[in-house]
Amino acid sequence: MYTFIRQVLFLFPTEGVHHFSMNALKLACKVGFVKRIIARRNTPASKKLSHHLFGLQFRNPVGLAAGFDKNALYLNELEALGFGYVEIGTVTPKPQAGNDQPRLFRLPKDKALINRMGFNNEGVKVVAKRLKDWKAKQTLGTSKAASADAGEPRLIIGGNIGKNKVTPNEDAWKDYEICFRELYDWVDYFVVNVSSPNTPGLRELQEKDALRKILSHLQTINQTLAGTQQDPKPLLLKIAPDLTREQIDDVIDLAMEIKLDGLVATNTTIDRTGLQSTEAELAQIGAGGLSGKPLTQKSTGIVQYITQRTNGQVPVIASGGIFTGADAQEKLQAGASLIQVWTGFIYEGPGIVQNICKSLA
Repeated sequence: MYTFIRQVLFLFPTEGVHHFSMNALKLACKVGFVKRIIARRNTPASKKLSHHLFGLQFRNPVGLAAGFDKNALYLNELEALGFGYVEIGTVTPKPQAGNDQPRLFRLPKDKALINRMGFNNEGVKVVAKRLKDWKAKQTLGTSKAASADAGEPRLIIGGNIGKNKVTPNEDAWKDYEICFRELYDWVDYFVVNVSSPNTPGLRELQEKDALRKILSHLQTINQTLAGTQQDPKPLLLKIAPDLTREQIDDVIDLAMEIKLDGLVATNTTIDRTGLQSTEAELAQIGAGGLSGKPLTQKSTGIVQYITQRTNGQVPVIASGGIFTGADAQEKLQAGASLIQVWTGFIYEGPGIVQNICKSLA
């Protein structure tokens, strides 16, 4: 059924279809019995998939990567689709429109996407308020678990944070601090994004000294905000698939030094090697980060390298080219603790969580 729906949706501009589809799902989920039907169809049945990591209980290991629900608009709907966790953002201190449209493109021959969104979001204060309201509804019990089972772990929310485009790199640490403080009470874990290729100069912050300044500062704030009543929030770093082995070694050394809780591997790539799409098609699209199937092997290789290099001491969330249960299993066997989908969700449809979890159960 979704194969036919996808053929129709792919006739229209990518970004517009994204908003149309999610708003249609949002409208459907406002009807209580419709949401319950959607949830029953998509919530994994096996409780064996529940996973404890970072001091959090994930109801299953399948999450939605950052960039899909940038502004925390669709948590209710994504919960109904069975996701174990959702990473909102990337969020910046001030609202920003992102890059000019069109900025999101499909490569159907490659089961891939190219995006140059540019951290378009409503700003951290708006997103924090929305997350606060979401948390209040959960606390009051007006937002039921997608499984309609009170014993199920709740939906885990990650906060992916970045800097505004106009902020110079030497002041980037201030932007990350603002986002960290504003979201602290409303997300379960944080991911620092310095690896998007769509904000000019951002990837320069992956260099060891720049990273140390940002991450050590956040860890200091983390300890202060946690106080004596709770553990600090898990803090992770998302890395690019285009790093050299030496750069990955620097990231690993820094993660161990600063005691990061984990790494997310990987973001999108600027590499266009081996694509079936023609040079003319790629030239017409232009710059941007490539995601989807072409990223599978590169992402898996980095996950495996980090796991082996750290003897599994640094947990890894795997992201990149996950479409099926076999793809997910490959990442887990490489050493990943959790997985994230994004492009696979677009190509495989709303049943992707259920299909992956069936294979893993």
